Amino acid sequence: MGQVRKVPMRKCIGCQEMKSKKEMMRVLKTSEDEIILDTTGKKNGRGAYICFSKECFEKAIKNKGLERSLKTGIPPEVYESLKKEIESIESK
Repeated sequence: MGQVRKVPMRKCIGCQEMKSKKEMMRVLKTSEDEIILDTTGKKNGRGAYICFSKECFEKAIKNKGLERSLKTGIPPEVYESLKKEIESIESK
């Protein structure tokens, strides 16, 4: 009999829905306090998950979900760069 694998679930910081890890992207705070988009999901650092939609990103900004999850203040220019990366992923 085959083994049933457990699917890792994560909560979106925008819409607060639980989804599989593969359906979401990870925003990462590195040890140098740099905030980047982790497309592989394997880089070291504190991560927060968000859906691949612009709406969820907007909600995360509005309710300060990203700041709360990463436990740090986030400057506006970081939000702008993340927004551009999300838009480029959405357009593919």
